[in-house]
Amino acid sequence: MASCNVYWLIFLLFLASCTTKTLPPPPNILFISIDDLNDWVRVLKGHPQTLTPNIDRLARQSTLFTHAYTAAPVCNPSRTALLTGIHPFTSGIYENKQSMRASAVLKDAYTLPQYFRNHGYTTMGSGKIFHYSYDTLSWDQYWPSIDKIRPDDPEPTNPPLHGMPVYGRFFDWGPIDVSPAEMGDWQVAEWVSEQLGKEYDKPFFLACGFYKPHLPWYLPQKYFDRFPLDEIVLPSVKEDDLDDVPAIGRALAKEWVPNRDIPGDSVEGDHRMVLRYEQWKQGVQAYLAAISFADECLGKVLNALENSSYRDNTIVVLWSDHGYHLGEKLHWRKSTLWEEATRSLLMFQVPGVTQADIVVPSPVSLVDIYPTLVDLSELPPNPDLQGQSLKPLLKNPALDWEQPVITTFRPGNYSIRSRHWRYTRYADGSEELYDHKIDSLEWKNLATDPQHISIKQELAEWLPKEYTPPTGK
Repeated sequence: MASCNVYWLIFLLFLASCTTKTLPPPPNILFISIDDLNDWVRVLKGHPQTLTPNIDRLARQSTLFTHAYTAAPVCNPSRTALLTGIHPFTSGIYENKQSMRASAVLKDAYTLPQYFRNHGYTTMGSGKIFHYSYDTLSWDQYWPSIDKIRPDDPEPTNPPLHGMPVYGRFFDWGPIDVSPAEMGDWQVAEWVSEQLGKEYDKPFFLACGFYKPHLPWYLPQKYFDRFPLDEIVLPSVKEDDLDDVPAIGRALAKEWVPNRDIPGDSVEGDHRMVLRYEQWKQGVQAYLAAISFADECLGKVLNALENSSYRDNTIVVLWSDHGYHLGEKLHWRKSTLWEEATRSLLMFQVPGVTQADIVVPSPVSLVDIYPTLVDLSELPPNPDLQGQSLKPLLKNPALDWEQPVITTFRPGNYSIRSRHWRYTRYADGSEELYDHKIDSLEWKNLATDPQHISIKQELAEWLPKEYTPPTGK
C-alpha cells in the first residue's frame, strides 16, 4: 500500500512538472522596408554593378523569395495591401492620395502592427512603413512622431541638379555636400538600433522604413563615387519594345505626357527626355548610389540586432514595396504591370524555422507577409486576410507551390504572374502575355498568338471577378 502511495506521489509530481513547464517566449518581429527598390541587389542579380553587402548578408542567413510581387506597383496601394492583407480590388485603394481608413472595407480593418499590438506586443517604428497616413491604432510609439515619420533629408538650393526641365523634386538626382548622418534614413537606422539595445517587458514589433532609393536621389558625393560614370552599365532596352503593347500599356509607359502649361498639348515622357539630355547613365548612377546608401543604413540595424540580446528570438522580414524602371520598356519609375515595376525584394529570417542561404523561386505576394507573420508567431489567424501563410514554404522550400500572384494597377487592370508566365488584362480588354522561360525582359507579347489561348485561359481564371470602385479620396 505504501509503495502505491509513493508511485502515486511520483505520478502527481510528474504531472505538476508538465503543467509548469516554461513555454518559449513569443518571437519579436523586426519589420524592415526599403522603398522603390527593384531587383538591383546582388542576390537577385538585377544589375551587375550593385553594391549591397548588407542585403546579401541577410539573404545568406535567410530564406529569399526570388519571385515576390507587389499587390500594386504604387506606394500607397502596395503598402495598404501589405499592411491590411487586403488586395486593392477589394479595398478600393488604388492611388497614393487615398486614405486607408476612408475605405468602407478598411475603416475597421486590423493592420498588421495593430493585430500584434492587440495580441500583447509593443509596436513601435520609424520611417516609411505606411505611405501618408500613420494609423494611430497601430503603434505604441513612432519616431520622430506619428505625424512626422522620419527626419527630413537635406536638399539642394538650386534644383534640378541634372538640368532637365522637370516639375518638382521627384525626378531629380545629384550629389549634395552633406554627411550620411544628416540623411533621414541614417537617423531612422540609428533610432531603430537604439531600440534594439533596450529591455522590454513584452515582445516587440519594431518597424524600420527606409525611404531611399525613392526619388529624389540627393545623396553625399561618396555614394556616387562608388559608381564611376564612364563605367556605368545601362539596362538592356529594345527600341521598338512598345510596338506590340496595347494602347493602354503604352500610356502607362508615358511615352508622352500632358503638358501642364498648355491644355490639350503633350510633352515627351521621362525616357525620351532622359535620352535627349543624355542623362541615362547619370540616372542609373544615382539609383545605384541610393541603393548603396540604403544598404549601409540596413547594415547599422542588422549590426545592432546581432549585438543585442534579441538576436536568437527575433523574426526578421525585409521587403520592398514594388519594383522600378530605369529605361526598361522605355519607361522610368513604377506604375506599370510589367516585371520591373511589380517584382519586389522579400526575405525571412526565422529562428528555428528557416535555414541559412535558402532560395525559393515560387511566385509569392507581398499580401502573404501579414498571414505569414501571424502564423510564425502562433497568433490566432485573422480570417479577413486575402493572402496565405508562407510558413509551409519557409519550412520546406521545395514544396509544390503553384498559385500565381495578382497585381492590380488602378481599377480593372490586372497582371497574373505564375512561375513561367505573365498575363496582363487591362480594363478595356486588351492583353499582354510573356513567356518568362525564354523572355525575361518581356520583349515579345504573345497575347495574339493562337498557340497560347489555353495559357491565357488558365491564367485568366485567377482574375478578380469584380472590383471595388476607388474609395477614400
